[in-house]
Amino acid sequence: MNSAIERVTKRITKRSVRSRGEYLARVSAAASKSPSRSSLSCSNLAHGMAASARAEKDALAGTTLPNIGIVSAYNDMLSAHQPFEHYPALIKKVAAAEGAVAQFAGGVPAMCDGVTQGQDGMDLSLFSRDVIAMSTAVALSHDMFDAALCLGICDKIVPGLLIGALSFGHLPVAFVPAGPMVSGLPNKEKARIREEFAAGKVGRSELLAAESASYHGPGTCTFYGTANSNQMLMEFMGLQLPGGSFVNPGTELREHLTAEAVRTVLGNTDLGDNYVPVAHIVDEKAIVNAIVGLLATGGSTNHTLHLVAIAAAAGIVIDWNDFAELSAEVPLLARVYPNGMADVNHFHAAGGLGYTIRQLLDAGMLHDDVQTILGSGLYRFCREPMVENGTLGWRDAQAESLDKDILRPVSEPFDEEGGLRVVDGNIGRAIVKVSAVSEEHYRVSAPARVFHSQAAFIEAFNNDELEMDFVAVLPYQGPSANGMPELHKLTPYIGVLQNRGFKVALLTDGRMSGASGKVLAAIQVTPEAISGGTIGKIKDDDLVTVDAVTGVLSVSADDDPVARSAESRDISADHVGMGRELFAAFRKQVSGAETGATIFGGE
Repeated sequence: MNSAIERVTKRITKRSVRSRGEYLARVSAAASKSPSRSSLSCSNLAHGMAASARAEKDALAGTTLPNIGIVSAYNDMLSAHQPFEHYPALIKKVAAAEGAVAQFAGGVPAMCDGVTQGQDGMDLSLFSRDVIAMSTAVALSHDMFDAALCLGICDKIVPGLLIGALSFGHLPVAFVPAGPMVSGLPNKEKARIREEFAAGKVGRSELLAAESASYHGPGTCTFYGTANSNQMLMEFMGLQLPGGSFVNPGTELREHLTAEAVRTVLGNTDLGDNYVPVAHIVDEKAIVNAIVGLLATGGSTNHTLHLVAIAAAAGIVIDWNDFAELSAEVPLLARVYPNGMADVNHFHAAGGLGYTIRQLLDAGMLHDDVQTILGSGLYRFCREPMVENGTLGWRDAQAESLDKDILRPVSEPFDEEGGLRVVDGNIGRAIVKVSAVSEEHYRVSAPARVFHSQAAFIEAFNNDELEMDFVAVLPYQGPSANGMPELHKLTPYIGVLQNRGFKVALLTDGRMSGASGKVLAAIQVTPEAISGGTIGKIKDDDLVTVDAVTGVLSVSADDDPVARSAESRDISADHVGMGRELFAAFRKQVSGAETGATIFGGE
């Protein structure tokens, strides 16, 4: 085992002894009451099966046949979740064929960051993760179920589903994806048109045509953002069938994988001899495996929030130092947009997650001795599915990458490190992702330009006020201020300035998402401005240094910026409209970025 992987795992385990022990004790107590329906009164049970068919009622009235609770993020606006419309019927059909029952336990909200980027609705995005967790708990709270299937794909949805499922840690749980849309407009062309629009060289009609050619059908967006990083994490953690993350919707293989997920979770209930609750899968080693997978594939910075919150839901305590220490050791094996020009379909064709997992296991960078939905051992996930004569089968994953411009072995990585770094100093702590940033841009030290919003930045850009070296500072974008929106709308504009030869960087207590690109960005600054953080005290022309090489995040001026009084800013307008007034309790309760930006205090 790689010494750094082992060292970080031991540190996390030691740090989590008390909280993990308390969590497992709660899980054990819940498991002792199984099967779930046995604790329900006759009236309770009658309500729970009133709408079921006679055969299902007969099965549910007893305690020997399993019942699967389906929790789905279906809606038909999200391309990634639209395919889930027909999954419940298939799941119920397969369950019945296996002598079991499946009930649609509940739906969870699913918003699209692609629709809300730069809009007021984005202020609800991060908070939706914890709403989804609570919605999952509500769905499973009827205590009718012996297992659960979670249907979700996108940004906050999979983390929310998993956090909610972990509160029912005694249940076997599997995640069921829908897959990415087929490839559309090449990412290089999409990026070019976005930057030309920002520079005023093309109009809105050309931009909309390009975007519509990129996001054009059912399935997940094909760039390697948070949604597709979620799918990678579920495989690396052993919660999703191997090789299934990037199988396109509407295919025969996709349908077979959904059916196999039903059979798999049925085999893990406590009604048989192979009880595998989700609490026993998501342990310290699984969390470390997830971080390694994130780093090796150049995944989304959002998971420096989500994985912290997921781990906490299982009684495990991780922090950004764990990410940074592992990142220094884990090589970057994949180049997928925005860290390259390929999309996830190309990545999958080159060898995909099965190849990547085998490479990392063979190099001692993943824990094999973990529990998964398929049993003990992560090597079980070095396989890929296929359909032969109408039957699902499995074969070994590719032994060699089929395209080394996209996917490489540990012996010749794109980079010796994962590219996720922590910077700190008198401004606070922040995350920097450098896997898509050229080395000449790893360090920017330049005067600050402070903006109240993305719109204010774009206005200054359009007025030719930003033709200079500078660090764009956007404070009051943290979780307590306005829900910590992504600021991805700025990316094309800052990219244009960088292309013009200026040294530019972004500094914010907001997020930059899985679409973090070629511009140096210190994001998720903690402490945030509204909590008195130094980022809220920075003024125009202060000298700001973001140095991903030495790990420095600092500001200097003639006076001491840290000693200044925080700027008085009225952000009340960010708290009303588009449903934001309903989330006042979230803004008051939410924790800081490094502790997951969550409303759940672990009590």
